Amino acid sequence: MKKILALVIAGMLASVAPAAFAEDAAVKTVAAVYQEKAALSGKAIQVSGKVVKVNNGIMGRNFVHVRDGSGEQGTNNLIVTSKDTAAVGDEVVVTGNVTLDRDFGSGYMYPLLVEDATIAKK
Repeated sequence: MKKILALVIAGMLASVAPAAFAEDAAVKTVAAVYQEKAALSGKAIQVSGKVVKVNNGIMGRNFVHVRDGSGEQGTNNLIVTSKDTAAVGDEVVVTGNVTLDRDFGSGYMYPLLVEDATIAKK
């Protein structure tokens, strides 16, 4: 009986694991992601802001640029890669993993990306 109960509980916990990703993501501003990038590398974050540029279907992913009004030139534009997309002007919430020094080859080098993100319109 204890084994069956343990299996049922384990199954229930496994079914909520994807939702836990969004809840566990640290909510940050764009500027804070740049300031804390070394500590955030490989970790899930969440940022809300406005879409300012979109490049869809590049190397099997969409590149979405998000700004929230924080930061200065060079630290005010967060580039997000995702299967999701949005339109320029959309207010969105992005949840994904911080990646540093991502080199896609052919001159596509990014010092900071948020990869494998979900993009939800506000």
